[in-house]
Amino acid sequence: MYLFNPEHDLALANFSPNYTPPASAALMAAELALLPVWYSDGDPVLAEGEQHRLHLEAVRQLLPIPSSLVSCKEISKYTCQPIIPWGWNPALRKRLITCGVQEEQLPSSAELLQLRNYSHRHHAVRILSELLAEEPAFCGESYYFTTLDDLLTYLQSFSGDKLLKMPLSGSGKGLIRILGAITDKQTDWCRRVMREQGGVVAEPVLNKVVDFAMEFYLEEGKARFTGYSLFRAAASGAYLGNELLSDAHIMERLTAYIPAGLLDKLRESLTAKLTAAFPHYTGYAGVDMMICKTEKGYHIQPCVEINMRMNMGMVARLFHDRFIECDGEGRFTIGYFKKPGSALLLHQEMQRESPLRVVDGKIVSGYLSLTPVGADTRYSAYISVR
Repeated sequence: MYLFNPEHDLALANFSPNYTPPASAALMAAELALLPVWYSDGDPVLAEGEQHRLHLEAVRQLLPIPSSLVSCKEISKYTCQPIIPWGWNPALRKRLITCGVQEEQLPSSAELLQLRNYSHRHHAVRILSELLAEEPAFCGESYYFTTLDDLLTYLQSFSGDKLLKMPLSGSGKGLIRILGAITDKQTDWCRRVMREQGGVVAEPVLNKVVDFAMEFYLEEGKARFTGYSLFRAAASGAYLGNELLSDAHIMERLTAYIPAGLLDKLRESLTAKLTAAFPHYTGYAGVDMMICKTEKGYHIQPCVEINMRMNMGMVARLFHDRFIECDGEGRFTIGYFKKPGSALLLHQEMQRESPLRVVDGKIVSGYLSLTPVGADTRYSAYISVR
């Protein structure tokens, strides 16, 4: 049984079974609850509300989706099936126990603590350092500081913008950008993060040209490569969406800047490093990267961060492979709409201007909302295929 809990990163950082997510995260989880049907291999999906059932029934008229929906009250009927969330944390464990799930079906407290350690950004800092030592064609730098004095000394050691990161936070979250000198407010933020999480990650802001990722699946102590992700992010780092492309087409985009052999070497190196670093982890892991423009040409920053959970890049990869023709191209988007009615207006406009065309169970062109859209919708997931 699959479930979508996008508040996972915040809950894992908090690490309390009584954690209450922000209202925005709770709303996102509720409105995008149907998302796992697009990557769940036909297994049941936890989704409350009639709007999800009606949307799934409508989509089934066009595409082969075998997944069924389960409510919290029905979870006890599925005790023999593994539970696969977006990510595990103590708050989710407690929530499922209250829904009737037996504790032996869930990760133990020790396993959750290990996952929290695996999710810490110091692993990305260390692996980046190892990759830079192995290959001079890579670029970037990143450091983990546990004292404020050391951090301030580093920030004052060079000019240009810097980026500070919480050690435990989600992709595109827990970041602050320093423009020139650090402010008093930013210094207070560093003190708080060091007090709560033990340290702060700091790195220079690079001249980014392309955001992409390599996706892996880890099981029984071994990592295997599962595909590429070419994504879009705001200047703040917030995730906007993914390109829907085959791996071959993503490689074409990337090799316009850097040699294919360098990507192959990086993929092999990361497969070994993830296997060594996370021997007790089972699940997806996405390694975010950038192609950057430097004075010496284009280079890869090969390990911006490691997401030890399901991620939107993997959703896009699986969606393209299952529902779009091999040569098809499009976009996967997570939309946020501030005003009531805005999501519905866009939905209706896209349906008129870009009707969905499906041939033999594969999308050839057009727009499709992956989640229900109503008058009050604030979060939606949708695709548009050219």
